[in-house]
Amino acid sequence: MRSNIRVVKVLVLGIFCFFFLSGCGMLFSNELIVNRYADALLTKNNELQFRFRINNEILDGDQLYKVKVSIHDERLAAAIGKREIVYGEDQVLDGEYLEVKGKREKYIFMDPIPLKKDLHIDELRNMIEQDQAVSIEVFNNEEVFGRVFLTNFSSEL
Repeated sequence: MRSNIRVVKVLVLGIFCFFFLSGCGMLFSNELIVNRYADALLTKNNELQFRFRINNEILDGDQLYKVKVSIHDERLAAAIGKREIVYGEDQVLDGEYLEVKGKREKYIFMDPIPLKKDLHIDELRNMIEQDQAVSIEVFNNEEVFGRVFLTNFSSEL
């Protein structure tokens, strides 16, 4: 009887470890900026759109915050025409705060920015995925809650 209980405990522990090691534990992620859902999208109209997801559960329920996208690559900054973009849920809000309310995770889609200079798709992909050209930061006037480099790129072309 005792050996059956031990076998069941080992089996349950093994299954639990398997889920976390295989990535199913990502459901319980403690990342503020959920990087697997963060990407830069090149649209059909040669515009760049940054999209990502904020895990509101990590922030306090009454917390106010801003989101800043920083461009670290000189060529990409020249193509976009900006080095930093501070924005809210649907549009650039020039520093207005977002509230932590509602769902567990909040999707943020920036309005697409037309590229002033053409960059080849492979150049953009390498800049973003390998060269750490873009970072996302969640902050308020008192502290930075999280910062991550954007490492995913997709294209509609």
